[in-house]
Order: sequence, then C-alpha cells, then structure tokens
Amino acid sequence: MKVRPLHDRIIVRRFEEGEVVKGGIIIPDTAKEKPQQGEVIAVGNGKTLENGTKVPLDVKAGDRILFGKYSGNEIKIEDEEFLILREDEVLGVIEGAAKSAKGNK
Repeated sequence: MKVRPLHDRIIVRRFEEGEVVKGGIIIPDTAKEKPQQGEVIAVGNGKTLENGTKVPLDVKAGDRILFGKYSGNEIKIEDEEFLILREDEVLGVIEGAAKSAKGNK
C-alpha cells in the first residue's frame, strides 16, 4: 500500500535506536525514549495560502530530519510504524546525511 500525505504533511520513518546499556543494566524497549530523527518517506504537494498560492515544501523524500519529541501522529502501515507530521513541526534537516537512491549528498 502506498500513502501520499496531503498538503504540508510528511511521512517519516524513525531511526532505530540501538540497545542501550547503562551500568550493565539493559533498558527494556518500553523504557527507551523514541528517537527524534528520521528519514522522510513521502511529502505532500505543499501548503495552500489564503490567496490560493501553493507553497512547495522545503523537505523532500530521502532527507534526514530532526523533529520534536511529541511531534506528529504515529500511524501503522502494513505492520511498519511511521510518523506523520506537518512541515512546521520539523526542527531541521541534517545536511550530508540524506539517503538517496541516486547516491547524491
């Protein structure tokens, strides 16, 4: 199934955190904090202003982004979890870390 976000929304796959060991104690998955970085999977067409002008998004599929701890809504598509959020909830794009199918950085 393919999902296309509407307007200024984007779909993000969170990066997996490795198993964290502090002082010899293994922290269970339920106690771990969710990562605040992810890869943009899909983007909407852009935000429509009151005068009808469409403004394209600054992020694109493949960008690695930072977002707030409580940003967006979690969704599940075909047993995989994603985050859907508005572009204004994106705190920044990590330059030089984008994963592109063409190998561009």
